[in-house]
Amino acid sequence: MSMDLPGARWFKSSHSGGRDDCVEVAHLEGGIVGVRDSKSPTGAALVFTPGAWDSFTAHVINGEYDRP
Repeated sequence: MSMDLPGARWFKSSHSGGRDDCVEVAHLEGGIVGVRDSKSPTGAALVFTPGAWDSFTAHVINGEYDRP
């Protein structure tokens, strides 16, 4: 999916501690969620549907992506 995101309001997690090596998230129209690399704010962003974002965050919360 290709989208223009000029009005996106990007934010970092409060757990990032203000560092520059983080991801940023923007909640967009229709529940779409944008994710980008904070070191490259003008670069590409991933765009998730609401269902895909909910599934991803549920897996993160459950520790399914934790390193062994």
